Amino acid sequence: MRFFKRRIHKAVSDLDTVEISEQNGIRYLHLGNDTVQSAMRIAAPNALELTYTQAMLGFLLFTETPANAMLIGLGGGSLTKFLYHQFPAMQLTAVEINPKVIQAARQFFFVPDDDERLRVTEADAAQFIVDQEGWDCILLDGFDAGFQVEALASTDFYSRCAQALTATGVLSVNLWGSDPEFDIYLQRLTEVFEQRIVCLPAEKRGNVLVFAFAAQPAMQSERLLQQRAQQLEAGLGLPFVNFLERLKHTSGNADFFK
Repeated sequence: MRFFKRRIHKAVSDLDTVEISEQNGIRYLHLGNDTVQSAMRIAAPNALELTYTQAMLGFLLFTETPANAMLIGLGGGSLTKFLYHQFPAMQLTAVEINPKVIQAARQFFFVPDDDERLRVTEADAAQFIVDQEGWDCILLDGFDAGFQVEALASTDFYSRCAQALTATGVLSVNLWGSDPEFDIYLQRLTEVFEQRIVCLPAEKRGNVLVFAFAAQPAMQSERLLQQRAQQLEAGLGLPFVNFLERLKHTSGNADFFK
């Protein structure tokens, strides 16, 4: 998705330059170019505007509601805000390397201040993840002005994420389907998580979400999964029924649903 309308903010950084634009009531975050990194409908600041951010929560079909979540890559804070407001008991830590992104997320995208439930940490996630443990969920959205940040897509980093998860934890990774390294990243995840992965395409030739599980989820019957999807859709307002159908019909996922 590439377009760049009325610019309302620009902050030059040693990392990516942060720019904010608006079009038709939607505010966008850009890092170093016109590619949309995050979006917020101004009239609904706590909703998930972009379909890939909605799809990143597709793993909830297979797990209990996490008690905590680590979010790697803050962006405009869409997922951070959604989880903060939808799950009032959930502990959240967002890790972001660029201080200008943190400033923009709070000033222009209404990310709440830190409190007893939320902590936004300025850090390199590749270093932060070392020695982490006890996470029910890690949401990894590690992009810069180009493609996936290589340090956040290495075998070592994925292994660190796996070690940081609880026994029933899950890593939700946003990948770009047309990234020339996509197959390599997917293979790394497959090997680290010993085949316990499932893919959910968010858009044709766009984002692909990979859910990697610390342990194989207890497979539920199709009827129970359908009920779970309907309950989540009613509670969160996201298209979980559609997620389930796409998961079942995505090439490579067949073994997961046996």
